[in-house]
Amino acid sequence: MQKHSVTNAEFRLPEEEELERDVLRPLEQPASMKFWLLCGLLASIFLFALIAWTNQLINGLKVTGLNAPVFWGVYIVNFVFFIGISHAGTLISSILRIANVSWRRPFTRMAEAVTVFSLPFGALCPIVDMGRPERFLNVIKHPHLTSPIVWDVVCISTYLMTSCIYFYLSLVPDIALCRDRLKNVSPFKKWLYRTLSLGWTGTERQWKILDTLLTIMSVMLFVIVISVHTNVSFVFSVTYKPGWHTTILPPFFVLGAIFSGVATVIVVMIAIRKYYGLDKWVSDYHLDRIAAFLLALTCFWFYAMFVEHILTIYVGETSEMRVILARFFGRFSLMFWVMFALCFIVPLIVVLTGFTLTSLTVASLPTSLSVSQS
Repeated sequence: MQKHSVTNAEFRLPEEEELERDVLRPLEQPASMKFWLLCGLLASIFLFALIAWTNQLINGLKVTGLNAPVFWGVYIVNFVFFIGISHAGTLISSILRIANVSWRRPFTRMAEAVTVFSLPFGALCPIVDMGRPERFLNVIKHPHLTSPIVWDVVCISTYLMTSCIYFYLSLVPDIALCRDRLKNVSPFKKWLYRTLSLGWTGTERQWKILDTLLTIMSVMLFVIVISVHTNVSFVFSVTYKPGWHTTILPPFFVLGAIFSGVATVIVVMIAIRKYYGLDKWVSDYHLDRIAAFLLALTCFWFYAMFVEHILTIYVGETSEMRVILARFFGRFSLMFWVMFALCFIVPLIVVLTGFTLTSLTVASLPTSLSVSQS
């Protein structure tokens, strides 16, 4: 969005008027039948999950199939996945803001939304995982400062609050735009836009203050995102379980989070572009740039994967080698090589040889799961 006063229409360029009209159109249109059907489907899934969790609370964690040595199963996978993709907003909106990369703009809002909407799901996963969820309060009432779980709670809570504040501040000019441009909305929405816009008029002083605040928070979020996913990796790497007790796990987790987060934003942005007809504003040039960025992350991911395995093979410790052999040639080989192909070979070929929207989506979708798979 260009920096202009939202209250002075005479300063708007024709392109700005067209952009505002295209972006604000869905907010004025009544919800379609497809929208309500989707809401009904999601509500049904939520109700099913609530019933399943109630069954777990009544009958215990045995209903999940957890056992020794499978201590976490799908719960820890969901936790790592949602925490991982939440870093997408931090990367595209914060890090690229510091670097002043212009092509990030069409992806910024969507990336911030992915962060804010996915992070609570990740934060709730450990509570769902507990057979006695009320004992979660013990982490707050009786914290054990040597426990990674305590620092997980601190890091994720700080990350969530900071991300929400960052998301809201960046939305203030857009909320003011809705306040001034939208006419066919309910009185409640008018009051909501007026309240949340904080009296924004788009003056030069207001833009300067907002840019300063967002830049400061970008630096803070960059530090927080490293600490959050590094701490998540400590839950694994401080154990003596073969395959996890390795020093490369913390940076590998951070890299994998960024990798899957960018892929998630690509998939979501392509869907939004097609559904709302925003081809003019999310152009092929923008998709080329973020696809090149995904390619670079793909190569870094391969490097981390190579280093992890080559060092383990070089040392040749017996228990670690059993894991490597099972992963390469044994019971987990099919899953491992499919994961490797979908997260490295397919994105590499698609981006290097030229892509269509369909092929980029196909390449990005499995890549968005790479954190959990890694």
